[in-house]
Amino acid sequence: MKKLILAIALFSASLMVLESCSPKTTTGAPAVRRGNITGNWMLNNITFEGIPDVAVRSFLGESSYKCFVGSTWRLTNSGNGSYSLPSSASCSAKTQNIFWSVSTADETFQFKKLYEGDKAKNVTEGYRMVLSGADESTMMIKSPIEYGGKTAYVVMNFVKAVN
Repeated sequence: MKKLILAIALFSASLMVLESCSPKTTTGAPAVRRGNITGNWMLNNITFEGIPDVAVRSFLGESSYKCFVGSTWRLTNSGNGSYSLPSSASCSAKTQNIFWSVSTADETFQFKKLYEGDKAKNVTEGYRMVLSGADESTMMIKSPIEYGGKTAYVVMNFVKAVN
């Protein structure tokens, strides 16, 4: 009888160990991969979650978030890339080189600006945003902002650009 109880206890313990080592499956959306991001994108609109648009004075180092509407982003598989801001009444046309990456573990998109002569490994400042989703035709990136003691978001909605 003692041997039977011991055998059952050992069997149960080994099942728990095997279960803890097995791969986990999720019922949510599949993780965004780097391949979903690579390509040319156009930022077609910007919306806001938890913050009024008038409270956002500057954005990603530019004088206004409005400068980014209509911008094109070139994201190569190597991590090199750029974004080009269109000219408007309040914004000058500009092309900025960047180095970008995606972390599927914490679902973030990050980039740092590169200026003439910069090497990405030597640049220590950049931007880290929430990658809410990306597929073959759309991408949504949320930039967190502290507002009223809470985290609010500037939401960038991209569409795949036609080459």
